[in-house]
Amino acid sequence: MPRLEAYLCSMIRSEQEQVRLGSLQQLRDLGINPYPAEEFIVSHRSEDLRDGFKEGVEVSLAGRMMSRRIMGKASFAELKDAQGSFQLYLNRDEICPGEDKTLYNSVFKKLLDRGDFIGVKGVTFLTKVGEPSVKVLEFKVLSKAIRPLPAVKTDEDGNVHDAFSDPELRYRMRYVDLCVNDKVKDTFVARSKIIRTLREAFDNEGWLEVDTPVLQAIPGGAAARPFATHHNALDIPLYLRIANELYLKRLIVGGFEGVYEFSRNFRNEGMDRTHNPEFTILELYVAYKDYNWMMKTIENLLGDVAKSVHGGKAKVVLAGQEIDFTPPYARITMRDAILENASVDIDKLDEDGIRSACKKLGIDVDESMGRGKLIDELFGEKCEHQYIQPTFITDYPVDMSPLTKTHRDKPGYTERFELFINGTEVANAYSELNDPIDQRERFESQAKLAERGDDEAMFIDQDFLRSLEFGMPPTSGVGIGVDRLVMMLTDQTSIQEVLLFPQMKPEQF
Repeated sequence: MPRLEAYLCSMIRSEQEQVRLGSLQQLRDLGINPYPAEEFIVSHRSEDLRDGFKEGVEVSLAGRMMSRRIMGKASFAELKDAQGSFQLYLNRDEICPGEDKTLYNSVFKKLLDRGDFIGVKGVTFLTKVGEPSVKVLEFKVLSKAIRPLPAVKTDEDGNVHDAFSDPELRYRMRYVDLCVNDKVKDTFVARSKIIRTLREAFDNEGWLEVDTPVLQAIPGGAAARPFATHHNALDIPLYLRIANELYLKRLIVGGFEGVYEFSRNFRNEGMDRTHNPEFTILELYVAYKDYNWMMKTIENLLGDVAKSVHGGKAKVVLAGQEIDFTPPYARITMRDAILENASVDIDKLDEDGIRSACKKLGIDVDESMGRGKLIDELFGEKCEHQYIQPTFITDYPVDMSPLTKTHRDKPGYTERFELFINGTEVANAYSELNDPIDQRERFESQAKLAERGDDEAMFIDQDFLRSLEFGMPPTSGVGIGVDRLVMMLTDQTSIQEVLLFPQMKPEQF
């Protein structure tokens, strides 16, 4: 069976796809390779060409042909590259100066389709209506598209028709989403700029970017359910990291005074608009600092990051509401936040009292939850959504913070804050616990919670405890949810919109 016939028989094809496969074969019959291997030199891209446009410049462009208007011996086409679109003008007699007009009459007019990649060489000029264009003198087929792109159209009134807007399809076929929805690409360009700004700020301080293990024997540094796997050669269980905190603190023990990592973390938990099982956290640890210093550092840093992606402005619009990243940010203690929003004073209640208060408020809790997790549920259900403008929630109970230094002035509390924006946690920071005896006791308390059935309780990491016994200086650390920060700065209310390939159920082909 010929190659093309075998391909056609391998799956059910739409009528358009069958026509395109026929065009593919006709190109080959004409001696044209629809997937050439040789390099095509690009001299300009659309945005660069449009900025400071000059007539009479020789150029070579490459990209997808997104539309064409055939008018007999002459045609206009739209070429789309990574920067945007540019108009092409093709004249049959200039492209085919001899008697053979096949390249124009057959290849361009009949065998090319919307979405095909082409390369063109020509000269810039202005049309009669003043549109910057390229008069094409040569063109080359670079890649034939078998599947047609969605034909999204915007009318004169700005109304969008046949939009590729279904989230299921957009997230699953991000490659199509990027092709036809230009604003999607803008989000990921902004994401890259945000990460670059954060990295530059830390590098300018002299802090070192590092890498720590993704596969870990003990999934430490956070209260979360891990993904488990098995290492065949060592015949041991391993876990995808839920956090990189304990490794970064080991580096502070080792003598580095400032380390950071953009860490891909994994948590085997639920999925919603702010949670994906695979996500990116930026963690920073700086010796000889505390959580008060870190609060000032974070609010100044995020003010600068907001300006970097919004033309120097620290105010952004998110879900129709203006969010002001200008420091200083509001501050309220965990106790006061719960008292203000839920009318519960956690200082006056033990574990059973808080459990009873949660039940009265309609919060789903169970007997496996210790005091810290109960307070976390109470705050999550009744408080966090109240904090739209950037707000530091400070001074968490010891029960909620097994890796945090005890508060210097408030018994039963720790030197910890979380930053909330638009009702969502974006950062979590501590004055880090560096007392190895206290840390061991905290881990042992977590082990008891695990025995009660809490599958998010922390493991005891004996090597980390050993490292603390060698001495760790006073240190402040922070974890910033990169995906959530990008959401806040790009007017997105779903984490899937800022992940190129969010987790989804596999398709059944």
